[in-house]
Parts: sequence; C-alpha cells; structure tokens
Amino acid sequence: MDKSGNPRALRKLRTACEKAKRTLSSAIKTIIEVDSLYKGIDFFLSMSRAKFEELNKEHFNKCMEIVERCVMDAKIDKSSIDDVVLVGGSSRIPKVRELLRDLFDGKNLCTRVHVDEAVAYGAAVHASRLSGEFNEKLQNTLLREVTPLSLGTKTAGDIMEIIIPRNTSIPIKMESEFTTCCDNQATVLIGVYEGERQATRDNNLLGEFRLEIPPAPQGVPKIIVCFELDDDGILHVSAKEKSMGITKKMIITNEKGRLSKEEIERIILEADKYKVEDEMYRKKVEARQALEKYAFNIKHVIKNKKVILMLSPEDKGKISDAIDDYTCQWLEANEDAKVEDVDYMMNNLSTVLDLTIMNMIKGEDYGVPRGVKDNITGIVSAIIDN
Repeated sequence: MDKSGNPRALRKLRTACEKAKRTLSSAIKTIIEVDSLYKGIDFFLSMSRAKFEELNKEHFNKCMEIVERCVMDAKIDKSSIDDVVLVGGSSRIPKVRELLRDLFDGKNLCTRVHVDEAVAYGAAVHASRLSGEFNEKLQNTLLREVTPLSLGTKTAGDIMEIIIPRNTSIPIKMESEFTTCCDNQATVLIGVYEGERQATRDNNLLGEFRLEIPPAPQGVPKIIVCFELDDDGILHVSAKEKSMGITKKMIITNEKGRLSKEEIERIILEADKYKVEDEMYRKKVEARQALEKYAFNIKHVIKNKKVILMLSPEDKGKISDAIDDYTCQWLEANEDAKVEDVDYMMNNLSTVLDLTIMNMIKGEDYGVPRGVKDNITGIVSAIIDN
C-alpha cells in the first residue's frame, strides 16, 4: 500500500517508529504496531536492534564523519580530549555509543550530563559568562563562537582567496593585500563569498561592490581588503587603495544571503568530496598565473634602459615573439591546459630568456657602463622576481 500521499498515516507511522527507536536503546527487540494505519488496515512489524542498526548504518557512519571533522577542524589530537559529552536523545543508541568509543580509542563516554539537558546546560553557562555573573566552577570555562564557513574574496582565475578561515574565533578582524591584473584599471570588483571550495562559482556570494582606483600599470596598485566579524556575526567589509586612500565599505548581516545550517553542512561535505578536483583546479590556475606573470616581467626586462643598451634587435624580436606569439596566444587558446603543459611553456620561455642573456654578455657593449654588463644576470633576475 502506498501511503506517501497521506500525511495522517505518515504521522502515525513516524510516531510509532520513534517509539521503537527509543525502545531499542534498552531492548534487543520491539514491535512496531499501528492500528488502522491506512484505509482501515492495521500495521504490524517486528524490529530487532541488529536490523535497526543495519538499516541506519549509513547515518551512523555520517555521524562519525562529522565528529572526526570537528576534531580535525579544532586541530587537536584525539588522545588529548578529556571527556566526550553526549548530547541529544539519539546519543542513547547503543551503536552510536559503540562507534564513538571506537573513534576515541576506547575512551569512556561522559554520562554525567543528561543528554536531553546538555544543550540547555551549555546555554546557561554561556549566558552566565556573557552576563558576568558566574561562580568559581566557571572561572576557567572558555566558550567561543566560531565562523561556520570560510570567508573570502574572488581573485584572478575565479579562485577563492580566504581571508577569515572556517572555525576562526569571533570577534575577528583580518585583512589581505591585492593588486590589479591589467594595465590602467579604473575599478576593481570586490566580491564577498562564504564556502570551502577553491572556485568562487561553487561558493555562496554574500555581496559585492566596486572600488575606484587611479589608473596604473598592472601590479602597481595596492588594495587592502579587510573583513571584520563582530560578536553578532555581522560582517564589515572594507577595501582601501593605499596610494590615494580611496575607501569603500559594505555591511553584511546574518539575514542577508547567509546559508542555513543544512546548507552549511552540505557545503562542507561537498568540499570534502571534491577536495582533490578543487586542488587540481587551484594548481592549474596558479600555474597559468605564474606563466602570465613571468611573461609580463620579461616584457619589463626588454624595456629596461640598461638592458636595451646590450640587447640586439634580433634578440629583442625573438623574445618578443616568444612572449606574444607563443606564450600569450597559447594561453588564450588553451584555457584548460594541464599543469604539465603550462610548465613546459614556462621552461621554453625561460630557455629563450637564458639564451638572450648569454648573447648580451657575449655581444658588444654599446657604451654600457663598467660593471653593468657583468651584472646583467642580476639585473634581469631582480626584474623577473619583482
């Protein structure tokens, strides 16, 4: 019989199943019985604890995964944990307790706190700390609110640059410095995201704004992005261009586009699931950015006044072709190139630069000051590494 479209029948069956779950915490077998469940038909089922554990094996294992992740996020060793406190009625399930003991290497579980009262107990302790009225027992108690998800901004290549990592204690204020990726940019877009994925498209956008900046060559502007999370979980975001002091701010409240607990849990699980793929994506983007920066810096090398005096037109043409025709065009035509292919192109460009330096050392001086020619390798390296 299909009772999925009958809310009343489902409610009666759910109540009976919950009762059976509680009974199986102390008994090895129980009966699930519902009179007139659907269209006058009575429901009767014998359920053993072993069968119950088999049916819920996947859910129990997920619980242990959450506990393990909690320990990892806290960056503590399981052996250093004094007590494992049980919270909630489902922590009475024998299989859950067995898995917890195994997870913590046979450690006895703390049963001093009533599982149905543990949350209220913690809330009372937290309230006493906030009010400043607490006794000696709570003197050394430390309660911390933490960020449920990492907070960051979007950088070149759609990479999520984390500014406040997940599980950071609040209140907190952190900042990072960024620059431009194009010449003469007049504005930069500051996007604020929460999530654990490497690409911002896979994270939750909380808000964005544009900051006007004075036009300058690529990499010259310095933009400080500051995230400040207060006690109420309100996020204050500011961006400041250092040379002119141009600043813009934005406030993101808990109600503005923030995720629910269920969505947060889903995002964390997805981050674990796609961890390898995300890391490969980040490495690919970073390799492309490194090649682009290398090519950009070589352009500055051949424009340097000291280098121009020693650079023959033939060598200048070769290195310009290597940058424009082979490197930049190749990057545009191969957006999904593997890290190995990008590294190969980097080595090719490096070889052209090395040959050019050798030719400059061997070539004619063209009025180059004493000592400059001998130090041409250092001059080029300083520009490349800048």
